[in-house]
Amino acid sequence: MNHSILKQVILDQIEVIQNAEIIDREYNFEKNINYILVGLRRAGKSTLLYKIARELVDAGCDWSQIVYVNFEDDRLLGFTKDDFNDILETAYELTNAKEVYYFFDEIQIIEGWEHFARRMADQKKHVYITGSNAKMLSSEMERILGGRYLSKMIMPFSLYESLDYKKIEHDEKALLTTAKVAKIRRGSQEYIMSGGFPEAQLLFNKREYIKSVYEKVILGDIIEREKVNNKMALRLMIKKIAETVMHEISFTTLAGNVKATGIKTSTDSMIDYVSYAENAYLLFRTKNYVNKFAEKESTPRFYFYDNGLLSLFLVDKSSTLLENAVAVYLKRKYGDNVYYFKSTQTGIDIDFYIPEENCAIQVAYSLENAEERETKSLISFAKKTEGARHLIIITSEEEQTISKDGFIIKVIPAYKFLLGKDN
Repeated sequence: MNHSILKQVILDQIEVIQNAEIIDREYNFEKNINYILVGLRRAGKSTLLYKIARELVDAGCDWSQIVYVNFEDDRLLGFTKDDFNDILETAYELTNAKEVYYFFDEIQIIEGWEHFARRMADQKKHVYITGSNAKMLSSEMERILGGRYLSKMIMPFSLYESLDYKKIEHDEKALLTTAKVAKIRRGSQEYIMSGGFPEAQLLFNKREYIKSVYEKVILGDIIEREKVNNKMALRLMIKKIAETVMHEISFTTLAGNVKATGIKTSTDSMIDYVSYAENAYLLFRTKNYVNKFAEKESTPRFYFYDNGLLSLFLVDKSSTLLENAVAVYLKRKYGDNVYYFKSTQTGIDIDFYIPEENCAIQVAYSLENAEERETKSLISFAKKTEGARHLIIITSEEEQTISKDGFIIKVIPAYKFLLGKDN
C-alpha cells in the first residue's frame, strides 16, 4: 500500500478526531487493554474511539502517536490483509515515540483481519478495533484471538444518554419537579418514537437520516457482505418481522408471509436472512422460556436494536414501539438472558421474563380496559413460580401499585423504567 496515501488517511483522521464533538457514554475502558467494539452502524463506536484518543493526548501522548485508520475510507479501496504491515511501517515514519496507539475502524471489511489483530496483540501493541458484525464476537473469533482483546457491544443511545445529550435534567430532584418531569416525558416520547442514533437526536428530519442508516445496513452489511441474491425476499422479511414485533413467529410462517406477496423464498432462506440481520445488529430475538430447546429456537419473538429503524415500517406505532423500547433496555442490561414466557397449558403469556431477577414484565400502552388481562398472567405466573419477586407492568404514562391475591404489581411509566427508576 502506498505510504503517502496511508499518511494522508491517518493525518486527515487526526483532524477529524480533534474537531469531533465528543459525547459522554455509559461505557468505561481500562487502560492498557486492547478492545474490540461491535454494534449497529452509527451507534457511536467511532466516537468512543475518538474519546479514547483524545484522553490519551490529554494524558501526555503526542498526536503523532495516534494512528487511526478507517477502512471505509475510499482511498483504501483494494486494501488487503497483505497491506496491514504497511500501516506499521507508516506509523514508524510518522513518529519516533516508543508507544504508538492503533485505532482500526470497521476492520471487518478486510478479510483475514483477525490474524493481524492477533499478531499486534502478541507484539504488545496498543490496539482498539471497531466492527459492525456480530461474527466478531463469535466463539470461533474468540478462539482465533485467544482472549487478547476485551469486547464490548455498543448500542445506540439509551434514554439516559439521549436526555444527557439534549441537556434535559433527569436526576432524582428533576423527577420531583413538575416542569422538569414534563421535559423528561417529552424526551422519552421522542426517544420511543425515533430511537437512539446519536447523530439523529437533534435533527429535524430524523426519519431521512434513519432511513439512510437502514439502507447502509441492508445494502452494505447484509446484501453485499452475505452475497444475498433474493434482495426483495430479504426486504420483505424484515418488513414482516416489524409487523410481528410483540408476537412470536416461526420461520415457516415467516416464509409463508413473504411468499404470499408473490416473492419466492423458503424456510431455510428465512433462517439464513434472520441470521444475517442479527449479525448486522439490526434484529435480536427473545425465546420462550417454557419451551423445549428446538421450539425456543424455532418460534422466537423479534425486536429491532433501535426504535427509529422499527418506526420506518409501522403505521400504528405506539404500543409496538413501547414494547420494542423495553426490549432494547432489557437487552442492554441483561444481554441474552431475556425471555418471553408463554404456556398454552396454563394460559400464562408474559412479555418479558428475567430469570436471574425472577422478574415478569408486561407492556401495555394503557391499562384502560386492559388491567384485568395484564394482571391475570402476572398473578398466574407468580402463583406457579417459586420466589417470584418482581411483577411489573410498563405503560406509556400510568403509575400505580396494584395489590391482588397477596401479590404486588408495580405499574411504571415508560420514562421511569427506561431511566432505571423502577425500584
